[in-house]
Amino acid sequence: MDVAAPHHVARSGVIRKTDRSEALSADALHRSLNAFNHTRFEPGLPSPEWKSACARENASLHLEGVFVEAEREKVRERALRAPREPDAFIRWFEELKASGPGQDDPLFAWLAESAPLMDMVWFLEQEVAGEAGFDDLVALAQVKMPTRAKLELARSYWDEMGQGHASDMRGPMLARLSEALGLAPDPNRVVWESLALGNLMAAFSANRRFAYHAIGALGVIELTAPDRAARVNEGLKRLNVPGETRCYFAVHATLGVEHSEAWKHEVLRPLVAEKPAVSTAIAEGALLRLEAGARCFARYRRKLWMTDGRTVTAFPAQ
Repeated sequence: MDVAAPHHVARSGVIRKTDRSEALSADALHRSLNAFNHTRFEPGLPSPEWKSACARENASLHLEGVFVEAEREKVRERALRAPREPDAFIRWFEELKASGPGQDDPLFAWLAESAPLMDMVWFLEQEVAGEAGFDDLVALAQVKMPTRAKLELARSYWDEMGQGHASDMRGPMLARLSEALGLAPDPNRVVWESLALGNLMAAFSANRRFAYHAIGALGVIELTAPDRAARVNEGLKRLNVPGETRCYFAVHATLGVEHSEAWKHEVLRPLVAEKPAVSTAIAEGALLRLEAGARCFARYRRKLWMTDGRTVTAFPAQ
């Protein structure tokens, strides 16, 4: 974990004011955390340098904590309004699909109906870069959860793993899409907002103090992602991308709806019923994931809609 903080990121974990813009400071933070997250979950071996590695890891964990706490402050008041009674909480959670940050963003209608291939590829590069691996995040989130919730998380994980069939695993599906479209997420092309989304999800699932935040964030992905996946799939189909290439989005557009219903009734409801106090943490996790997504969508639109009159170029017909 040989990740050093950028020169304009203070060792204390607070981003120092410089003559650069606030966006550049955020950029430096999230590139540093992204590098940390690329190594923190990798299998490794004992090293004689373990003490210095621990020191570097602790510095990154402090930066991560500062980031997450700053994000939490933005949604704290809204999360505190989430009900603690199970049925009322589920209704509050379901309402996020309509009223949550980033919902019905016009970006996705544009991707479905008129985005050129070059812009679709750029969008997918950002999405792939921000993808933290739903399967691994669920596996981390289920540790020590109550039996009923753990079982549903296990079913979700098993589906992500293609129910034991390598060809149906979601990760390889995404890899096939990346290979077919020639996606190459160059760090210089990936915006910090996309990296921040992945960093947030990694922080939730890797730190047990955010265990219920992880449950809320993963649950709201299941709730809200199917509609967006369907629009991306429509756009890829319009651009003549073959079905086997775009199956990652086709699958998420359909199975995600089933997963969402199960998540609400087998994970969220029993957790809130057993410990009403966790409703606030679950709500924070859901809101923070949606805010991170909305921040990405706004940045994508600023980039993609900067120039008008682009020519739509489709994927070569098969």
